[in-house]
Amino acid sequence: MRHLSLLVGLAALGVFAAPVAAADLESFTSPSGNIGCIMDAEYLRCDIEEREWSPPPRPTDCPSFTGYGQGISMDPHGPAAFVCAGDTTLHAGPALGYGQTQRAGGFTCGSDEAGVRCANADGHGFRLSRQSYSIF
Repeated sequence: MRHLSLLVGLAALGVFAAPVAAADLESFTSPSGNIGCIMDAEYLRCDIEEREWSPPPRPTDCPSFTGYGQGISMDPHGPAAFVCAGDTTLHAGPALGYGQTQRAGGFTCGSDEAGVRCANADGHGFRLSRQSYSIF
């Protein structure tokens, strides 16, 4: 039910460019449960629950009634960016064990003890952990 609610919430916010069937959506949670990710062929997003860092300042086009900086998202081509949204991808799927990878479309995410690292087909991506983040 949580998975379906997440899909409905993301679709209502216009996160997906086209309707997405539940079978097309891949999701996972870090072994610690602190990071949750969803991805399909057109979109990737990972949110983090507890962190020791702060995101950059909220952009002017991110409404104050939404959350900001709770995660990072990206499209199949181009750079990653911080999330401005009122929902979450936390606890969206089963644990992705350390050393394992998850793929959807041109996206690849890997889980290790240092956090989650995701990249798109262009080589852009991000690393997300409790201690730090990087966007590349």
